Amino acid sequence: MYNSSKNSGGQIANAIIIPMVVVVVISVFGIFGLMHWSARLSDETAEQSQHKLIAGALQLTKNYLVKLQNGVVIWDEAYHRINQPDPDQSWIYDNIMHWLFQNHGFTKSVLINRDFEVASVYAQNHTSKWMDDQLFRDLSPSVAKVRARYINSFTRTPSGLYSFVPQSSDARRSIAETGVVALAGEPHLFSAAAVMPQIQSIAKERFPPSVLVSLVPLRGEKLKDISEMSRLDGFVLTNSQTGRDGVGRYQLRSPRNADIGMIAWQTTQPGTLMLQRINPFLALAAFMIAAVVILVTLFTRQMTRRLAHSEAKAVHAARHDALSGLPNRARFHALLTDTLEESIHRQSNTAVVYIDLDHFKDINDTLGHSAGDKVIVAVAQRLKRVIPESGIVARISGDEFAMVIKDCEDDVWLEYVLDQVQDEIARPIMIGRRELHASLSMGAAIAPRDGNDPDELLRKADIALYDAKANGRNRRSFFEANMEHHVQSKDRLSRELRLALKNDELDLAYQPQTDTSAERIVSVEALARWTKEDGTVVSPAQFIPVAEETGLINDLGLWVLNKACAQAHEWPGIVMSVNVSPNQFKHPRFVEKVMAILASNNLPPQRLEIEVTETVFAGRNDSVLKALRRLKNLGVKVALDDFGSGYSSLSYLRRFPFDTLKIDRDFVSDMNGNEEAEAILVSIIQLGKALGMTIVAEGIETLEQIRFLQAHDCHRMQGYFISKPLPEAALTKFLEDFNGDGGTSGFGTDLSYQAQVAKG
Repeated sequence: MYNSSKNSGGQIANAIIIPMVVVVVISVFGIFGLMHWSARLSDETAEQSQHKLIAGALQLTKNYLVKLQNGVVIWDEAYHRINQPDPDQSWIYDNIMHWLFQNHGFTKSVLINRDFEVASVYAQNHTSKWMDDQLFRDLSPSVAKVRARYINSFTRTPSGLYSFVPQSSDARRSIAETGVVALAGEPHLFSAAAVMPQIQSIAKERFPPSVLVSLVPLRGEKLKDISEMSRLDGFVLTNSQTGRDGVGRYQLRSPRNADIGMIAWQTTQPGTLMLQRINPFLALAAFMIAAVVILVTLFTRQMTRRLAHSEAKAVHAARHDALSGLPNRARFHALLTDTLEESIHRQSNTAVVYIDLDHFKDINDTLGHSAGDKVIVAVAQRLKRVIPESGIVARISGDEFAMVIKDCEDDVWLEYVLDQVQDEIARPIMIGRRELHASLSMGAAIAPRDGNDPDELLRKADIALYDAKANGRNRRSFFEANMEHHVQSKDRLSRELRLALKNDELDLAYQPQTDTSAERIVSVEALARWTKEDGTVVSPAQFIPVAEETGLINDLGLWVLNKACAQAHEWPGIVMSVNVSPNQFKHPRFVEKVMAILASNNLPPQRLEIEVTETVFAGRNDSVLKALRRLKNLGVKVALDDFGSGYSSLSYLRRFPFDTLKIDRDFVSDMNGNEEAEAILVSIIQLGKALGMTIVAEGIETLEQIRFLQAHDCHRMQGYFISKPLPEAALTKFLEDFNGDGGTSGFGTDLSYQAQVAKG
């Protein structure tokens, strides 16, 4: 009886619905098709116009390069010096090529002489390897055109001589050709101009000119200039030929018409914009029609739908996550088991992918769990939308998802699928009026290559996910055997480090810092060292990152601080410097622990110096600044370590008044004979002094470096030339030798420095 009523209701509903649906579908699809065709035609026309704008802007940029060259190619002295039998290469370097780099940013230049041979090569990084035969062949057509135009610019006089009359000095127009060439795979703009005299000349014969070719990378400011002139957004250089909707492409070609890259930009799409305005109304009309159809059949199918809905809801609740609607962990395991059995029978590959949302905790902490739930729902919907139809997506826990991708052709194919996943998730997620950006870390294991057991594959996919997160997040990793070894090694090292801390098996080394005169040790930097019982030395570069990842850095940092403060009594009058990890500042009672250590060791706060790097300010830094100010108010000195190695150190100097500024060792190591590096070093010293800070130079390795720093009154110096990091007893002996009889330093070299007094 029930089945009969159900079938009868279905037949009536179908008799009404089917004709109506056919008419509606044909009408809606016809309208949508016409609108999309018109929109695409409008978008293509707009893109063609933008293509012309870019071509014009690129040509203007090339013309400007020619103008910048004029100062050295239209010059009597350059003309005569270059065309001598044995040109002065030093003069050419200083007055032409290096001058063009300093004043106009041409990073590379090459001079081709009258015999069509390379005479001089210049590069910003002082190498000539970039000028190879391939590049010479690419430049040859343009150079040949310049030489031909120069020859044709001569006029024959009645006397049979040849006269060359340059343009007026006011105009300063050179004979030049421009274009684009590929250098090490990167597009460069170039200008090839004839080197010619400023005044009229008469000659018996016509000689081809020397040609100066100057190049500048097509990126940075140059690409920005083209973008601003064309008034288009989203300019990037790419070698990819893959087309995407909304992205325009301008092909760059060499003088030999070879493809060397393209400029891509975000196109304006008037047709698409029009479609976006109209689509909601069309969708609303379609929805209303569908609603009418549904209402007609609702009565006859109401009971059946309720029963089916209740049953489906009960089954769904048992197998799926309530928030996202995706399969839960148990259901996913069952689906994975079935899929693996099927793949074994079909002899196909199956990928298991673990997914973790990067920094999801920050969303919950800043916007609340409601916003976090909305992000989870949005990510779940996008994952379902982007993976292949045969794939499976599940929510494993709070911010963890998992996927099964069947019939994997190879790793390249799987990488393509995962690229699509990352691109889809990277699109902004709107939470109210706030725009959020999410990213994923993914780890993949592939059956049968990595095994056929579901639990084993999930474990290996989790190891690959750990590798992706450890290498910067927002990336993917495929499981490899060495990853498992790496995880096990790191786990073993963390357990050994925890035990070593518990048993007080670590040691400290101390590296001294001298004052300006190099006659007195004023500070030592405490550095953690670990030698196992079997004599194996574990580098800080190994155990410090492990301590950071496992949370042991707090215990390790406090251990170093406590031992350094206790040892400071052995060397009265010397400041003890201790590095503090950014993670230590996250501890809510870090300042109180520092105060307790100072009190327990009876050490005045003025003898302790905390060294921090600019990474300590990453993220929400109000609490960090507050902690640093509390330490400073107590009398503890605060130093900014590795100054200049990051991108925003100056802003930190403005926001927090550091006591000490430690110059990154790269500036010191690069300064020997390098005027630019020395100028930067002097500027940093002067900047620190202007802000009332003590300046420390790290990485001293030569006597010349000490002399230079003394001459510019650097307050403190540290490096292997003074002393390597020493154990406690060795440092005590070093201090005794350093401050021995005669008041001279213990280097075997008199490093005392007296500033020169200006003569009246």
